[in-house]
Amino acid sequence: MKITAVKTHLLSATLKEPFSYSRARYGTRTAMLVEIETDEGICGWGECYGPARITQAVVDELGSMIIGSDPLNSEFIWQDLYARLRDHGQKGLLIEGLSGIDIALWDIRGKYFDVPAYTLLGGQLRSEVQAYATGLYRRDSGNATEYLAEEAASYVEQGFRAMKLKVGFGVEEDYHITRTIRETIGDNVALMIDANHAYDAVAAIALARKVEPLDIACFEEPVPPEDLDGYCRVKAATSIPIAGGECEFTRYGFKNVIAAQAMDILQPDICAAGGLSECKKIADMAQAFGIRTNPHVWGSGVGIAASLQWMALVPTHTPVSLNPAQPLLEFDQTEHPIRQAILQSPITHDRGVVQIPSAPGLGIDINRDALAFFKR
Repeated sequence: MKITAVKTHLLSATLKEPFSYSRARYGTRTAMLVEIETDEGICGWGECYGPARITQAVVDELGSMIIGSDPLNSEFIWQDLYARLRDHGQKGLLIEGLSGIDIALWDIRGKYFDVPAYTLLGGQLRSEVQAYATGLYRRDSGNATEYLAEEAASYVEQGFRAMKLKVGFGVEEDYHITRTIRETIGDNVALMIDANHAYDAVAAIALARKVEPLDIACFEEPVPPEDLDGYCRVKAATSIPIAGGECEFTRYGFKNVIAAQAMDILQPDICAAGGLSECKKIADMAQAFGIRTNPHVWGSGVGIAASLQWMALVPTHTPVSLNPAQPLLEFDQTEHPIRQAILQSPITHDRGVVQIPSAPGLGIDINRDALAFFKR
């Protein structure tokens, strides 16, 4: 079998209501999908995290280098592409493009052998995952305390047992909102906070100490990703588990995070950190050092499906326990017209539980009508 074409699909949709987090405002949602065709009629799908137009250019260039290659030889393809361009991109956009290609190759491999990708990655540890609702962003109008409390209550009504709140808007305001959300959802629902690295260590420590009594499950990206010393300072100053890693890349980048003992929970994004091939290595390495792995997921149904294939075999957090803690799926609840529309069968939750697709490859089929509708 040979690769005959590598195609990119840049999708975009305008939102009905823009929303903001600590460092940016969204008025549109985009997705950059990778489609790899073969001479045996099997095609695979992947997705790239990051700025869509730039990752599209990266994949167009990388794709030209693998025409004629055997798609089943995915480990060699990953290593070869990385080695060719390592002088110019061990992190960032190059790896985001490589991630989309790698995911698509695993989709092809699963379809070729007629099994889910997780079977070929080593087998299935779980068939379903507990999801947490990602939402609770800021809107352009209204009282934030009121609309965030209403949104949080709706997640509890849907059956979610965990959710994540966006912070980074000032220590006092963050504390006030976090306390309101905790009072709204009660003590039996896990609450995480995410600053999207809007703070330095001084401010992050101040916030952590104020919200500690509110039973915060984790504090995500308290400081910029390159400030591992800042991560260590925050981690040492609070009992709240510190999470991060959506802006880190490959096993080499995460090796430095682990060596610095900077985080309690690693959050690689499969569409950014190197694809299925690399994220399995990252999770296995983390387990060897007693560090938890919970994937970061922010994209379309392709990225969600790929993350679920990986989560089927992410190591449990406490492997020696009779009832080990399991990894959690980040399940974005913000408006994203593309997310489920491009799938023939949407990936949904039932009382906060998501089934891992068991069809061949990523376990999904693409709705090409929706693809054409959103394509730019």
